Amino acid sequence: MGETQKHPFQLSFNPSLKVDFQGSRVTSDGGLILVRELDERLGFSELIEHHLADFRGKNTQLPLADLLRQSIYSRLAGYEDVNDAERLALDPTFRLIGSHRIWERGAALTSRLQSFETELLTQEKNLAGLAAINRELIAKAETIDSSQRVVLDMDSTEIPVYGEQEQSSYNGHFESTCYHPLLMFNGEGDCVAAKLRPGNVHSAEDWEELLLPEVNRQQMLGKEVVFRADAAFAKPEIYEALEERGVKYAIRIPANDSLERDIAELLPRPVGRPSHTPVVWYKGVLYQAASWKTARRVVAKVEFHAGELFPRVGFIVTNLAMPSRAVVRFYNKRGTAEQWIKEGKQAVKMTRLSCHRFRSNQVRLALSLLAYNLGNLWRRLALPRRIENWSLTSLQQRLVKTGGRLVKHARYYWLLLAEGHLTRGRFASMMRRITILPLPAS
Repeated sequence: MGETQKHPFQLSFNPSLKVDFQGSRVTSDGGLILVRELDERLGFSELIEHHLADFRGKNTQLPLADLLRQSIYSRLAGYEDVNDAERLALDPTFRLIGSHRIWERGAALTSRLQSFETELLTQEKNLAGLAAINRELIAKAETIDSSQRVVLDMDSTEIPVYGEQEQSSYNGHFESTCYHPLLMFNGEGDCVAAKLRPGNVHSAEDWEELLLPEVNRQQMLGKEVVFRADAAFAKPEIYEALEERGVKYAIRIPANDSLERDIAELLPRPVGRPSHTPVVWYKGVLYQAASWKTARRVVAKVEFHAGELFPRVGFIVTNLAMPSRAVVRFYNKRGTAEQWIKEGKQAVKMTRLSCHRFRSNQVRLALSLLAYNLGNLWRRLALPRRIENWSLTSLQQRLVKTGGRLVKHARYYWLLLAEGHLTRGRFASMMRRITILPLPAS
């Protein structure tokens, strides 16, 4: 199986115990087999074939789909750099998730995977193809599990850099030299779109490039779209674009003297002994800023906390037809989008953008997003109910990181998995859920 036979080690403290190293037959990432089964069910191979072009010519040892899966699955397993490919090339799991051509010869080594990511995928067609694969993969899942109301959350984040990466810049808000990507999630936690940007751009820069195509896509499917964002996106051009398209929204806006005058009666501290639980008041007002062409509804939330001299005050501009308290509760759920960004950073190493070229780092971000979305689709389409709320980090550490041993017989390969968090019962349950998923339309 690709390794020379060597003598095992015998230990003095227990003469009956022998230790051997059989990397090509032993894996620590056996849980990835379930994700591979899901990606087959969702038609991932067809998406790769349709959207990516192979410019290497005919004399290629490793198919493009195998290279892409190795890049994505290594990130999903927590390997943040292509340097890990040297060891993973002989790992049974990374050989078995590919085509038959690599089952015996092994997956790609570091140099080949590096050139794949920084040369082949950086071609204009392939960079756009990665974004198309990401969105169409989610679309296939949406035909299986989606509602008539789509909630979109947009946010930016910081990805610090420590070298001379192209277009990295100092950001005064984050107080670091960084990239400043823009990301958009749906209500199921899928990252439907993302854009890598220089570090010194405004948080809302290029919002229309991500938001408007997604709004049009969902409305063509006859779905209601609702948008949420923080105060960085409190721009009249965003309100107007959404209103023209009949999109509901809830966007936080900064406080100002005019707004505080409109809720002046809520700001004095309640008379009497302070409550141990927060005292919360809500009020809706009609407000028009100087830069707005029309007045809009603004919902205020005022909170008094024990031990604090002044109240906490927040304002949300909205066109939702619901009570003020319900608007605030709906807006507060956008905090889950921040949690999803954190999962992307921690579980699939979204922050590992260490290439010098900006375009190479765009590819790395796109690969991390594909890894994130595959993990999230695994979570929401295949996991048993008792563990369906596990974070991606928990899935990685408890299910992906499952030890196993590859045994080859005349007709079959057997992958014998250790039974820990990934029990036989859980494996069977996930296999059943994947098997009964309806095949998405091409």
